[in-house]
Amino acid sequence: MRLTEKNQYIRKVSVNRTIFPPFDKYPFNLPIVQSCPDLHLHPNVTYLVGENGMGKSTLLEAIAIAAGFNAEGGSFNFQFSTFDSHSVLDQYIRLIKGIKKPKDGFFLRAETFYNVASNIENLDSEPKAGPKVKDSFGGASLHEQSHGESFFSTFSHRFRGNGLYILDEPEAALSPLRQMSLLSIIHELVTKDSQFIIATHSPIMMAYPQSRIYELSEKGAKVVNLEETNHYSLMKQFFSDRNRLIHHLLKE
Repeated sequence: MRLTEKNQYIRKVSVNRTIFPPFDKYPFNLPIVQSCPDLHLHPNVTYLVGENGMGKSTLLEAIAIAAGFNAEGGSFNFQFSTFDSHSVLDQYIRLIKGIKKPKDGFFLRAETFYNVASNIENLDSEPKAGPKVKDSFGGASLHEQSHGESFFSTFSHRFRGNGLYILDEPEAALSPLRQMSLLSIIHELVTKDSQFIIATHSPIMMAYPQSRIYELSEKGAKVVNLEETNHYSLMKQFFSDRNRLIHHLLKE
């Protein structure tokens, strides 16, 4: 069963611009923050896409923290800090939530997933009765798998459904084939009352049909379809006329 606009977990993200400090300071100098649109989220999957520096990851991080996740990632009950580097944007946004609360959730960010894996190792090293934390991730140590395998173990085993899943560049460690497999996992979880918010550069990851794509630029954020994104257009142009593009890229 899918979530709908009547019962999705997060309906809208609003930015409170009236209490901003000076715009020349990070993160308030980012284009997405300065334009501060209200983002109406799709009940199934919402994508944040755009070039580097537009504020995708910063905004996604703020949404995750405001939703109750640890800044470095993990499930709702992960409380650790390796290095306090997150922005204060979460203090200036408001999440408009639905009537239903998620029973599960996970914030995965590619750049700090190693820290999540290390925290799991630390928790499992403590003497205690009952199952180990790694058991919910497939049973094997995430540090004893490749980066891509550890990502996929998390998607395959830890994501249970009825959840809010916030993913920052999940394709970073995945081959194209694994990215397609992740789309299948997302679909299965969407049919189990799950909502996803995903920042990505991958046209493969953007291809889920029941979704909304926000493309971030210097002008702010606008809703586009997959074929209208710069990422898709550039990849299509590259593979349609690879030799010409390579010639211009490598000319002396």
